[in-house]
Order: sequence, then structure tokens, then C-alpha cells
Amino acid sequence: MLSAGFDNEIVHDLREYPATLPLHDFYDALDATEITSGKRDYVNGHTVINSIQTITRLSNEEFYRLYGQSTDRGLVFTGVTGGEGPLVAMRVVTPTPNAVVLHGIEADDLWEHAAALAEVDGFSLATSTRDLDDALADLRELA
Repeated sequence: MLSAGFDNEIVHDLREYPATLPLHDFYDALDATEITSGKRDYVNGHTVINSIQTITRLSNEEFYRLYGQSTDRGLVFTGVTGGEGPLVAMRVVTPTPNAVVLHGIEADDLWEHAAALAEVDGFSLATSTRDLDDALADLRELA
């Protein structure tokens, strides 16, 4: 991650998968609850980022580098409290990832407009409260 120009305060993990992975397998690793489905049901990699650090410190160009080799990935925002920031950020990013996971929040605490914004942009949206270290360990096994 450091060689990609990101420090570990922003990016917890960025990986490409050797083969396309069904989205449900990605969600299983995170113990994620899907809120709304997207246009694509697979991922080719994942990026796990600190929500606040990413939104406040990265430029548009730097944000696009979070996609790694492909936008066909799962983008996990950590430290989420309602989902407003990540979902608004996704509105200004084109193209969007296949899936966005809001980590640290229960589905019942999700911002009321989050699902509608995900649907407009065509990505799957999920939430997860699984221990981050355990989730990262399982995600790394996918790669």
C-alpha cells in the first residue's frame, strides 16, 4: 500500500483477486448485510479505506487510484456512522465500484437516503459490523 502512494491511515488493504469472485463470497468474508443490489454481482478485488481520512485527505485523482487495476471491486469504508459521507462521495465519482460496504454501522442506523443513492449509481450497498481485523484476514484469503 505504501508503494501505491497511500499510508495505512487511509488504506487498510488494497488487493486484486486472481479470478472473479461472486459478490456473496465477498459479503460473507465481511459478514455484510446487503441493503440494495447493484448492476453487477461480482468483484475482482477490494479496497478497504478509512472513511473520514479518505474523504478529507484525497483528491479526485488519488481517489481513483483506490480502485487499483479495476473498478469491478468492493470498496469498504471503515469508521462509518451514518453513511452520508461515503454515499455523497460516490455521487461525484465516475465510474463507481461494483459494491460499497459501510463498515461500523448496522443496517437500521443507515442514512435514510443511502439505498436510493446506491440504486441511482448502480452499485450494491451493504453494511457490516464484523471485527475489522478478522474481516481483513478473511478478505486477504480471497486474494
